[in-house]
Amino acid sequence: MAIKTIIIEDEEASRETLRNYLTKYCPQVEIITECKNIIEGKEAIDQHHPQLVFLDVEMPFGNAFDLIEQLDKINFKIIFVTAYSNYAMKAINYSASYYILKPIDIEELENAVQKVEEELAKENESDFQIQTKTLLENLQNNGNKKVVLPTLEGFEVVDMEDILHMEANDNFTNFYLKNGSKKVICRTLKFYEDVLKDSGFMRIHRSHMVNLNYITSYKKGKGGQVELINGAVVDVSASKKDELLNWFS
Repeated sequence: MAIKTIIIEDEEASRETLRNYLTKYCPQVEIITECKNIIEGKEAIDQHHPQLVFLDVEMPFGNAFDLIEQLDKINFKIIFVTAYSNYAMKAINYSASYYILKPIDIEELENAVQKVEEELAKENESDFQIQTKTLLENLQNNGNKKVVLPTLEGFEVVDMEDILHMEANDNFTNFYLKNGSKKVICRTLKFYEDVLKDSGFMRIHRSHMVNLNYITSYKKGKGGQVELINGAVVDVSASKKDELLNWFS
């Protein structure tokens, strides 16, 4: 089934490149129309009711997030397109949304479209709303952030401060929360290392990442071990020992 799609991108050359790539490599995408700013973009969304929008982050007359705030509801998926890998990319990752960086990599584009296609098959409009709401809250909120955690059943939204530690589980990650629960998340630990490393988390072992704020003690050893507030003991690799101890000092 074709995915009704709108491209919102201010640069004509970028629109043409994306259009050509989608036509050649993502035949399931049906491009309804293209827009060069958020004013045209909002009108097109209201008129055509797309299933997917490719949305450039930085544009004239406001950015992608200004457009999102103007919409009454989000009943479509968004793939953000940007030349910038900045704070906004953190917020996008926290919300488990998709983005591709310019210049567009064909494999990344195909993967993003495939994931969107899989989610559209579930037809859960409230999921789109929750993910987008989390994204906007994280952009606007200087305090505690929220993270959307994709699970086998759907996803869960948790406060970042409620995460104690994470454990690699092949292509999944086990999340251990303050309330004692364990969540099996459909992303690798490497993904969360990139997303959370500047938010008070540290990967202290190839299989473990911890919330530094919840370490209660360190035990010496080749790499050593840390104990967390819930009593969990987590190994530290020898290669990460100095980085961890430097954080304490």
